[in-house]
Amino acid sequence: MRFSKTLFFIILLIGFISCSKKESIEYKPTLLDVIPIPNSSMKAQGFFEVNNKTSLVFDDSLENSAVFFNEYLSKGLGYEILGNSENNSIVFSINPSIVGLESYRITIDKKRMLIESRGDMGAFYAVQTLRQLLPPSFENKTYTENKVRFNLFKIEDSPRYEYRGFMLDVARHFFTVDEVMHVIDMLAIYKINKLHLHLTDDQGWRIEIKSWPNLTRHGSKSSVNNDKGGFYTQEEYIEIQNYALKKHITIIPEIDMPGHTNASLSSYPELNCDNKATEPYTGIKVGFSSLCIKKKITYKFVDDVIRELSNITLGVYIHIGGDESRKTQEDEYISFINKTRDIVKSYGKEPIGWDEIVDADIEKNAIVQFWGKVDNVKLAAKKGAKIIMSPSDKIYLDIKYNDSIKLGLTWAGLNDVEDAYSWEVDSLIEGVNGDNIIGIESPLWTETIVTIDDLEYMVFPRLIGVAEIGWSKKENRNWKEYKERLARHKTRLDNLKINYYKSKLVEWK
Repeated sequence: MRFSKTLFFIILLIGFISCSKKESIEYKPTLLDVIPIPNSSMKAQGFFEVNNKTSLVFDDSLENSAVFFNEYLSKGLGYEILGNSENNSIVFSINPSIVGLESYRITIDKKRMLIESRGDMGAFYAVQTLRQLLPPSFENKTYTENKVRFNLFKIEDSPRYEYRGFMLDVARHFFTVDEVMHVIDMLAIYKINKLHLHLTDDQGWRIEIKSWPNLTRHGSKSSVNNDKGGFYTQEEYIEIQNYALKKHITIIPEIDMPGHTNASLSSYPELNCDNKATEPYTGIKVGFSSLCIKKKITYKFVDDVIRELSNITLGVYIHIGGDESRKTQEDEYISFINKTRDIVKSYGKEPIGWDEIVDADIEKNAIVQFWGKVDNVKLAAKKGAKIIMSPSDKIYLDIKYNDSIKLGLTWAGLNDVEDAYSWEVDSLIEGVNGDNIIGIESPLWTETIVTIDDLEYMVFPRLIGVAEIGWSKKENRNWKEYKERLARHKTRLDNLKINYYKSKLVEWK
């Protein structure tokens, strides 16, 4: 459905500008109950009312965000915004002077709400901010009035890091298309823009590769503890990506190699050095598997997998893993990583690898994901690599909150809500800062995670804090103030029916 006409848009925008000149509104700095916290926000006395006379006007290129906002408003109000009032309007406008595709500006006076951005990405993030300024009852359709008021605000916002990610391990335990889409919905609220899917591991292979059909015919059936298996057809994988892109989230697929490969070794005996298929694996140990590096068939396999995956991947990244390859000789590991990265680049994609790949011949600006070994990430910085920060002792979401929690593991210690929030990205490791760092990503490994309730409990609220680390200015963040905002966020989480962990460190409101 289209709500705009170009002429009507121009008339309303001119009206907004002229009205703004006449009306003097004093905006003063204020703190918003929004996560991630915006760069700057100001508030004035009064309100803007959305009602059945309100008009929605948008530039055609912002239709995705405008429609999303209209549909969200309709969940609470019970009707779509279809009015035609010049003096009561929501306007989505392109502003080329705004710096950054993800940046936005919101100006609310008594007659209009103006959302400005360079494109739909910034507009979508503006909508997520406006969403949190509405009553939480909009989240579960329990708002009971036919109008709603916004305080008068001026908000200017942009992200600190371009890469703000969450990783979901679907290899150890499989999650369905609908469950992944549910995850995408939750990520979008907090302006996370990357979903890294760990598609293969010792316990299972989760993506259809048509030239190697046994990977899913056989390798997808196993999982930790022989729980549910499964895989995504190529059509389902594309469906997930298209759904994510509407929310400006890029899917990053990972094929972990040369270790963590028992599912493929079990599916195709020729990938083993002894030509014997391994047994399916349902445990949680790591570091025992490796592709046979010297065989030509191994690189035929890698090339076919990367080729098919590249053809159906809409984003620019392919993650090649490279971690914990303890059964691979060092020289063979380096040779394999070099060749695999070249294969990825030959299909027009950008390779990412865990921090162990730094031992290979990575070039300047290669992307390295830090997770554990400090020496690796220091070397990556010296080599001029671009680094994704995923420190396991800070933001691995499979780590237990405390000893009393049944889910999760403790190999990286314990990690409560404050631990996940109270660290600084560019001062965590000496020499790793500034332009070296492109962003952060918070992984959830699923050895103990079976259901979507399990997933939500381990992810929330820690991921909310990680989202703020990735988006908000360093000087705007502090634990004492954040935990107060998080406490007041409780009703929204409840209405979203998210099964979050109620940390005792937070006085939930």
